[in-house]
Amino acid sequence: MLIAFGGLPGTGKTTVAQALARKVAAVYLRIDTLEHAFMNSAGGWFDIGPAGYLAAYAVAADNLRLGSTVIADSVNALDVTRRAWRDVALQTDVAMFEIELICSDAATHRQRVEGRHGDIPDHVLPTWKSVLERQYDPWESAHLIVDTAKLSVVQAVETITQHLSTSLLKARTRQAYNHHEN
Repeated sequence: MLIAFGGLPGTGKTTVAQALARKVAAVYLRIDTLEHAFMNSAGGWFDIGPAGYLAAYAVAADNLRLGSTVIADSVNALDVTRRAWRDVALQTDVAMFEIELICSDAATHRQRVEGRHGDIPDHVLPTWKSVLERQYDPWESAHLIVDTAKLSVVQAVETITQHLSTSLLKARTRQAYNHHEN
């Protein structure tokens, strides 16, 4: 299964995605890590465009073909990136589960953005102003919304796990039906 996270910086994506990856023993892919490595390989900051996402799609596909569950951690702000994750799932013939993390309390969200410390050495974190100004396309696809202003990390992971179980059951039922029809 491919599990793709999305949400603005400071909503808790990395914390929740890593906790979920540990719980379900999934391959964990973080766009920030890939982008930072690309920038460092070229000697510093520059606009790498979609390179981090493109690398993640390829690595995700490799791991999905091996039968691993993959968790993709990124802002995933654009419809084009969300569609690309769905294409990876289609190309590898696996179920897809999309999760959007939000923080409905603006004061809490701002405090998280302004108070956090990076876990990637020399990684420049976004400012509150850049979070507010970021392009963020509305989600068109079915997805789970998790509000981290109302749930702890443990509660968020439990909520996701419950929805994943339901989603997997539906996917397996569809697969069995499609296999029977063919």
